Amino acid sequence: MKRSAWKKRVKLAGALIAAGLLCAFALSACGQASNSDSSAKDASKSSSGLEILFEQDDGLINNYTLIAVNPKAPFADADGKAVSDVKLNATGAQAFIDWMLSDEGIELAKNYGVDTYGQALFSIKDNAPHYTGDIPKATDETKTVRLSTTTSVNDSGLLDALLPTFENEYGYKVEVYSAGTGKAIANAKNGNADAILVHSKSQEESFIKDGFAYTLPGFDSERLTYMYNYFVLCGPADDPAGVKDASSAKDAFAKIADSKSKFVSRGDKSGTHTKEVSLWPESLGITTDADSVANYTDWYIYSNAGMGDCLTMAKEQGAYILSDKATYLSFTANQK
Repeated sequence: MKRSAWKKRVKLAGALIAAGLLCAFALSACGQASNSDSSAKDASKSSSGLEILFEQDDGLINNYTLIAVNPKAPFADADGKAVSDVKLNATGAQAFIDWMLSDEGIELAKNYGVDTYGQALFSIKDNAPHYTGDIPKATDETKTVRLSTTTSVNDSGLLDALLPTFENEYGYKVEVYSAGTGKAIANAKNGNADAILVHSKSQEESFIKDGFAYTLPGFDSERLTYMYNYFVLCGPADDPAGVKDASSAKDAFAKIADSKSKFVSRGDKSGTHTKEVSLWPESLGITTDADSVANYTDWYIYSNAGMGDCLTMAKEQGAYILSDKATYLSFTANQK
């Protein structure tokens, strides 16, 4: 064989070997990447110790409402004694609510969560009230606005995303008090809030009936219900009660009760707590009163705590829990 032909064969063989090694390396790297991606997904799925097991049921829609507090309301202290020296910032409250329902406020709310979680945490109702007028700049007398809201709103991070824009553009400072809806409304009834953002229709209607709300100019109702998300039933991945196979939210709760699987309740008369007690079988007699669950303490955990704390408790106990989806997604993201 000629030397030149032999050299060509050697070069060809070398090239084939190199190509084979490169392919093997590439396949190995792809396999490692695939395994890594799979592991990342698995870690993401189980990092909080809780999974969404049941959602998107019509009975789990969670509406949020803005209400301006009436400066002429019959305010009373925690002991029920009338308070006559309450001074509300009605101008600031109106500016805040008008902005929340403006194009800018609505746009920020409906897109909140997309960049961080890959999905919006709240949706805007099709018939949401909408404000298109001017919003006044703050003055020394009107710049501080007190908002009483729920832990579900606060723990979701929504206000942290929205308020800086409102405050920077108009000069206001929103002081946020968050608790369960019952306590958030009670705070307003004591004269400690200019506006409320809550999610419990029955408690909102009672608040209005008792004279603590009024209709803002440009709107036709005291209750300005404008956004929603869903409550979700979360629990351990092995789903001991089998709620994944439930036909409805009420069926899922019946399965938990029948199996006596651990369940963490807010127990604080919040909007979430109010929704939860409406889903248990009526035969159990569960209400927002602690005495109503005295016979179920072997599986029903009455916490009297906020949404974030309750999710932590459910994670630690391997229990089921009802949560608004926004707070659940925020909670799981913070566990990574």
